[in-house]
Amino acid sequence: MSIGMRWLLVCGIVLSIYGCDDKLVGGLRVGEMAPKLPTRTLADVGGDMSKVTTYRQPDARMYKYSLDKALTMGKPIVLEFATPAHCTVCDGQLQVVKALLNKYHSEVLFLHMDQYENPQAYRAYQVEGDPWTFVIDKKGIVRFQLAGEMLYSELDAQIKKVLVVPSKTVSG
Repeated sequence: MSIGMRWLLVCGIVLSIYGCDDKLVGGLRVGEMAPKLPTRTLADVGGDMSKVTTYRQPDARMYKYSLDKALTMGKPIVLEFATPAHCTVCDGQLQVVKALLNKYHSEVLFLHMDQYENPQAYRAYQVEGDPWTFVIDKKGIVRFQLAGEMLYSELDAQIKKVLVVPSKTVSG
């Protein structure tokens, strides 16, 4: 087998393991303001979950707020770009996000963007491929972004970072 054929074989194996992550380039820089734009909510589609997501086990809390509205609410946001209809890794990533939603639901807003239902959000956040996770602080600044799958503990640690309020120094 030639070197070129071996390289193609290795690439094929890597792509089969990592699923949809074959085009993961782009994204916003940490420290940038998160783009504000209207996105579809359950209210916009009369409560029809199939019109906001292709996820097989959606949680209505992830589709309650439009992204522009969420960015004005003064809470950190976990923004998950995932399209389970064509990405098996995305399904697992959304399960991790849902588990953390149950843990932090009173402190953090969780939003899911499906490429088929909110393609404008993919463009604004420069997302190419999925899953892709953004953690945005309460002021609307991107504090973390990662293309690809995350473990529960990894995402949990990033959420804890945006929830920490710096202590004031006492002088004198």
